[in-house]
Amino acid sequence: MNAKILRLWAATMVLGLAACGDGSDAPAPVGDGGGAKWFTYERAEAYPGVAQISGLKITMADGIELSASVALPADASGNTVEQPFPVILTQTGYNKSVPAIPASNDYLVKRGYAHLSVDVRGTGLSQGQWEAFGETEQADYLAVIDWASKQTWSNGTVGTWGASFMAITQLYTAAHQHPAHKAVFAIVPMADGYRDIVFTGGQTNIGFIPLWMGLVTALGVLPVEPDPAAPVTILEHLTSALLNFQVPVIAQSAIGVGGYNYDGPFWRTRSPIEQADRIRIPTFIVGGLNDIFQRGEPLLYEAISRNTTTKLLIGPWQHLDGSQGAGLPANDVPDLDRIALMWFDQYLRGMDVGAAAVPNVTQYYYGAERYATTTGWPHPQARAERWYLRGDRSLSREAPGTDEAGNVVLQQPLNGICSTSTSQWTAGILGLVPLPCFDSNNLNENPLFEVAFTTDAMAEDYVVNGPIQADLHISTTALDAGVLVRVTEVSPDGTSRELTNGILTASLRQVDAARSRYLDGQMIQPWHPFTEASREDVGMNTVVHLPVEVFPSSFVIKEGYRLRVTVGASDFPHGLPPLVDLVDQLVGAMTVYSDAAHPSSIVVPAVPLSALPQD
Repeated sequence: MNAKILRLWAATMVLGLAACGDGSDAPAPVGDGGGAKWFTYERAEAYPGVAQISGLKITMADGIELSASVALPADASGNTVEQPFPVILTQTGYNKSVPAIPASNDYLVKRGYAHLSVDVRGTGLSQGQWEAFGETEQADYLAVIDWASKQTWSNGTVGTWGASFMAITQLYTAAHQHPAHKAVFAIVPMADGYRDIVFTGGQTNIGFIPLWMGLVTALGVLPVEPDPAAPVTILEHLTSALLNFQVPVIAQSAIGVGGYNYDGPFWRTRSPIEQADRIRIPTFIVGGLNDIFQRGEPLLYEAISRNTTTKLLIGPWQHLDGSQGAGLPANDVPDLDRIALMWFDQYLRGMDVGAAAVPNVTQYYYGAERYATTTGWPHPQARAERWYLRGDRSLSREAPGTDEAGNVVLQQPLNGICSTSTSQWTAGILGLVPLPCFDSNNLNENPLFEVAFTTDAMAEDYVVNGPIQADLHISTTALDAGVLVRVTEVSPDGTSRELTNGILTASLRQVDAARSRYLDGQMIQPWHPFTEASREDVGMNTVVHLPVEVFPSSFVIKEGYRLRVTVGASDFPHGLPPLVDLVDQLVGAMTVYSDAAHPSSIVVPAVPLSALPQD
């Protein structure tokens, strides 16, 4: 979701928003990028002006017309330069005409690119019904890029650019393999519609989904650009939202009917990772350590890099800041506009500017508070290390003894209502409110609701990079349970900062071992089917094993700091079980076991400190 429009919305909701730092005082970059290094690529403006041509219509095979506009290089008087240019295509669901959320990039246009912006079907001023990356919409992407490649202002080569929704459309477009499509620059894209965001751990994401669908709907009824068909189009959008897609999907998901609460064809269609193996053009992916698509961004890189030149940049971002690459340049990493210019000059213009030579993977490390580079993801030097949740609430490399006690937390659905997670899953909007609970997890670590297991102070820096798995042994006095696992860093003054987390509904614990990830023979990223057929009863007071996927991260627990794992029964609004599941876990007591027969633990991908050269 574009940062500017969300900041505009946030400003109407909250007061006293703080500006983000620019990162200019950060230390130098570290890491082994296989000898590859970042550099700042710049090319002066070739044209002083930008001319906007609106009111374009692109007719689809079924007769539906999509609304489009194109920004073209212009002279100082605003006159269009009449020649063909390489094209940058952005397909958006956020109404290309809304000034606060531009779907074109003047920085690129002034350097000799035409930028075509298109409202996808059922959004903005485009006709039809919106169904969020459905099959018909995906077919439109192919028709649009074909149209773009044949216009008089196009030289027949097309690249795609944009954030969030506009990044997701790029991946589907690339999977069509149109010969004109030469490069992708996807900023904070989704990989798996079910697991990344909508039903993480089998629970409805109450924080983001109503906000997102509401945003698309609201922007779709703003007739910013003059269009005689606007009244009819807007009425069609509202009718579809109420009767066809947005309201019915949200309502049925929250209740747990209609099948939306289980993974299946509906969500597979809306998961770009399912088509990633068809992407064969150079692809640049930008992600965030606490983005709403935190889980999927490195998975997209991993899948696409098997077939083409692919780069991954992950910053210290939630969705708002990740959409604009906040804080860049930093640690020799340029800002996103300059990276995009380098990417498109290389792959659309055919200029040898060194784009392929920049590091394959660049990640920010919490704790070290800087970027580091490496040759791939997961980190090639990562090794599985297991930490045990002990009965005395310590976190230890030593397995528990026979008689260690379990720890009990109360089941209630609103735990974590003010946390880093709350800010993350509202795309960073609520995090703009200056509340300490968005930066510190201490408030949530009330042992009645979230029990904390903590290491001794680290004797030296401890580096983690990649996906994490918690193996919990629990029982409940209810019929089912939700489980939250947070990983935090504890400073010497006792402040607990959340780094990453994972949630899971206990009855959806079944794992597909063949699709899960292993490191050193240990499962480190479980893959849950999340189908109705995969449900397994929990039973009252019965001990069950839960493999919980904790989303990937990169961090350093500094010398003198401590690593903490907290376990609770909910993480609102990140996850709220559908009503049909909530009634089975609404009230109860959950025991987390820590004995030799039931050794609850967490396995992390530890990276040798030597892999991160020190300043």
